Amino acid sequence: MITEPLILVVDDDPAIRTGLSNLLRSAGYVVALAKSAEDFLADPPAVAPACVITDIQMPGLSGFELQAILAEMWPALPVIVMTAFPEPAVRDRALGAGAICFLAKPFDAEELLGCVERALV
Repeated sequence: MITEPLILVVDDDPAIRTGLSNLLRSAGYVVALAKSAEDFLADPPAVAPACVITDIQMPGLSGFELQAILAEMWPALPVIVMTAFPEPAVRDRALGAGAICFLAKPFDAEELLGCVERALV
């Protein structure tokens, strides 16, 4: 049985997934990884993760689309959005849809961990 908070990372870049997984695990979190929104949605857990970290630009469903689906599945689920294209309109759209943090890649590890801590409060 999982006793630590489960953090789901959704990103199409394997290096990003691995790096975030290593960082979050070193901070004591349990991490699940998905290479796409579709990958996650094909077999979602019965219980919501404690937090989702998702990229915006991915093949197939975008992070925005995933964010909307997650809001329907689990309305109180905290979502952290990240992108390599941090334009103001993208930031406004993500935060307007309920993201608790918006991170521009590359971001600092402490910045991400701070967002996760806020998500779990």
